[in-house]
Amino acid sequence: MLKLKRKFGNERRKSIYGFIFVSPWIIGFILFFLNPFVQSLAFSFSDVTAEFGGFSLKYIGLENYRFILFESAKYVDNLIESFTGFLFQVPIIFILSLIIAVVLNSKFKGRTFFRSLFFIPAIISTGVVMQYIGGDAVMESMRSTDNSSQTAYAIGLIDFEAVFKGLGLPTSFGNVILGYINDIFDLVWNSGVQVVLFVSGLQSIPEQLYEVSKVEGASKWEEFWYITVPMLRYSMILVLVFTAIEFCASNANKAMEQAYTVLLEQQLYADSSAMMWMFFLIIGLVFGGVMFLLQHYVFKKWD
Repeated sequence: MLKLKRKFGNERRKSIYGFIFVSPWIIGFILFFLNPFVQSLAFSFSDVTAEFGGFSLKYIGLENYRFILFESAKYVDNLIESFTGFLFQVPIIFILSLIIAVVLNSKFKGRTFFRSLFFIPAIISTGVVMQYIGGDAVMESMRSTDNSSQTAYAIGLIDFEAVFKGLGLPTSFGNVILGYINDIFDLVWNSGVQVVLFVSGLQSIPEQLYEVSKVEGASKWEEFWYITVPMLRYSMILVLVFTAIEFCASNANKAMEQAYTVLLEQQLYADSSAMMWMFFLIIGLVFGGVMFLLQHYVFKKWD
């Protein structure tokens, strides 16, 4: 009975600590984000007119959603492109960051340096740092992915386009290779925080589990699938959520970029809100379905 009370006491204490940890975010959400969140949802179902000191809303139902799906130029194409990009980038970044984290967590000389090296993109991509180095040509090329030569400079300052021409390779072949180089650079660049999260999760796994597995004669492959992966399930959820949010807020998201353009340049508050909520609904349904399948068919087996 005493052990049971102690167990529930520890669980309650952990819950209190967790609530204290997230309380700044909850307060910030209520004070700064909840009102715009609800207002944006109301805009998407209304005819919005800007007036002195506020907005005038007239409820029109799903008319804004009908307009963006059937009449708005390029929105459906941008929505499909953003959705396919989400399906492509999130799983690859997840797998790539997990592999890198496992390698960086192993014992070898200079691993602290290499850990810092993979976390540099997360530091450089912050707003303050990018403003400071915004005038640097090399760093500007690292930010841009529109030109193949800029991507080449970002990867070791090598002009791959000139290299391919010097080798006499066809232009079409060189463009394909440059596209793959560009994708690899972008994926590694966007994996910094995820690698750190996975490394933190790996370091929390008790070493006794691996020692027991070695005594039992388990291989490294078996250790990975029966110890490492199950023990990383909470880190996996965190990485998936972070990667999904990061993609939705990135410049590569054409649907959101169009919504911001409609909002800031054309000041069409209703249409832009409908565009954002449509994208959020599709991504939310897909991501929710993935998390449901993981929780009920994968994570439950590890309990």
